[in-house]
Amino acid sequence: MIVEREVTAMPRSQRRALTHPDAAEIDLLDVLHALSDPTRMTIVRTLRADPERACGTFPVDVAPSTLTHHFRVLREAGVIRQREDGNRRWTALRLDDLDTRFPGVLDALVTAYERQLESPSPQPQ
Repeated sequence: MIVEREVTAMPRSQRRALTHPDAAEIDLLDVLHALSDPTRMTIVRTLRADPERACGTFPVDVAPSTLTHHFRVLREAGVIRQREDGNRRWTALRLDDLDTRFPGVLDALVTAYERQLESPSPQPQ
């Protein structure tokens, strides 16, 4: 397991370590749960277009603490990897690990999600 430090407002000595599961430990049910949220799908779709981004640059309308929660869920499920560089945290999609473990699953989920966004739900009569 790779461990890095987590960036928070507390002193460096009190920060919790970032944890990333090894590729072999990524569980499909954890991935599906992580991708069940529209904000997390936006993060994943953004990373498919731009392989690595600084954490504060994602096109989501949530509070910083909520965004931190979404990153944690994605990171602990093995969907993303985060690293620190100075005072910034960078986020990248673990596409190779996910495709090795579950070939085509991420592409299928993102495609299904994008189709859902394109076609509005039928209105109840």
